[in-house]
Amino acid sequence: MLDHIPTADLTIDDMYTAHERIKPYIRRTPVMTSEVLNEQTGAQLFFKCENFQEAGAFKVRGACNAVFGLSDDKAKKGVCTHSSGNHALSLSYAAGRRGIPCHVVMPRTAPQAKKDAVRRFGGTITECEPSTSSREATFAKVQARTGGAFVHPYNDPRVIAGQATCSAELLEQTGGVDAVIAPIGGGGMVSGTCLTVSALAPQTAIYAAEPEQADDAYRSFRAGHIIADDAPKTIADGLLVPLKENTWHFVSRNVTDIFTASEQEIIDAMKLTWKYLRVVMEPSSAVPLATILKNPKVFSGKRIGVIITGGNVDLDKLPWLEG
Repeated sequence: MLDHIPTADLTIDDMYTAHERIKPYIRRTPVMTSEVLNEQTGAQLFFKCENFQEAGAFKVRGACNAVFGLSDDKAKKGVCTHSSGNHALSLSYAAGRRGIPCHVVMPRTAPQAKKDAVRRFGGTITECEPSTSSREATFAKVQARTGGAFVHPYNDPRVIAGQATCSAELLEQTGGVDAVIAPIGGGGMVSGTCLTVSALAPQTAIYAAEPEQADDAYRSFRAGHIIADDAPKTIADGLLVPLKENTWHFVSRNVTDIFTASEQEIIDAMKLTWKYLRVVMEPSSAVPLATILKNPKVFSGKRIGVIITGGNVDLDKLPWLEG
């Protein structure tokens, strides 16, 4: 079973297997461009719009691969996880499609839009404090009570293989790019990108983008080992969690560099994409554009794939409206 193999043994064939498994349950999301954003960055930007998934985020890929890869016997008691939002609602979506229970532990501070989506898809929420230690301790109690199969938000080979399908589509839709950049929190999307791009387009650089106020991946990358912050605070609520051993395996080996952006730079980039791409995206999804604008010498003159990871935002609490 994929959940029992070492992450180091994941291959591009696991991505292809995942893609076939999840095709009935995901959307082949569009790639969008903007002449204005190209002019402002000096690069050709290709935005892979995972915010257009039914669950509103890329995490539905990994969640569906994990849920539909379960044996009937393992699936009987459902699945469970801990998540700040998008994995929780994506796992609820996948479990609902399979007709099994889903129990999720979420920080009490998670956006209401994400909590509402979990419940809409049939998931049951147990709230915790907004720290990694609280979420993991609360989760242990929930799993013991429910007996559900644990699907980690990112530190899981099945999830990484599912997320890898996103960049496979991106490469096909664009005909190839010079670099791909995605937000990084726990590193599931970046790890999946590494799995696919290193196999299908090894000449393509892989970058990660992170908030300055939750920059543990940035510091880990430079230190050469995992540095984990327990409770960082940033408007990019999807990027609060630290790297784990499975994602560090890919990040440490395949990522070219990690860039950071301030809270204001993230808000400014989010406003730009809302204005010129005309799509709803959450703050976490704006971090890559913020870092592209901040590092023009790295990206100027190149074809850049930018992964918009999600669009589950509380429309009553947009960051530029809060004073």
